[in-house]
Amino acid sequence: MQGVLDSMVIDTIGDHNTQNTARRVAKMYLNEVFKGRYVQAPTITEFPNAEHLNELMIVGPITVRSACSHHFCPVIGKIWIGVLPNEHTNVIGLSKYARLAEWVMGRPQIQEEAVVQLADLIMEKTQPDGLAIVMEASHYCMAWRGVKDMDSKMINSVMRGVFLKDSTLRREFLALIPQRG
Repeated sequence: MQGVLDSMVIDTIGDHNTQNTARRVAKMYLNEVFKGRYVQAPTITEFPNAEHLNELMIVGPITVRSACSHHFCPVIGKIWIGVLPNEHTNVIGLSKYARLAEWVMGRPQIQEEAVVQLADLIMEKTQPDGLAIVMEASHYCMAWRGVKDMDSKMINSVMRGVFLKDSTLRREFLALIPQRG
C-alpha cells in the first residue's frame, strides 16, 4: 500500500493526515474487506430435519459487502435466499446463511461469480431439493468512476434443483421477496 501511495505522490511523511495510511488500508483489506480470503469458512452447525420440513423458507434481505476485483471499489447490496428442504435436508440456523454470505463476499470478485459460489456452498451444506438466490447490489466502480451512475444496480439470480424445473415455485419465491430498489 505504501508503494501505491508513493506512486501517486502522496506525502505520507510530512502530511499528518496520511501518516500510517498504508498500514491502516492494508489492515482494513486483510481483516475486513478481503477477510474471506484469509479465514476458513465459518463453522456451520447442522441439525436433522426432525419435523420433515418441506415448504419454502426464505431468508433475507441479508446485507452484504464486497469489492469488485477489477477496481477494488465497494459492492454493497442485499441477498435473498430461498430453500426448499426435504426430510434429508440438514437444517442450519438463520444467522448461518448470513455468515456464509459474509464469508463468500469477503474477497475481491464479481457479483455473478459470488452468487454461484454462495449457492454451491449452501447446496453442499444443506442438500435441499431446491435453492434460489437473488442478489441486488450497487457497484461503486460505476458510481465513483467511469459513467458515475449513482442509481444503477445489478440484480442476478441463481436457481438450483426444483426452482429450475418448477416455474410456480420460482414465481412464489420471487413474489415473496420484497420489491428491490
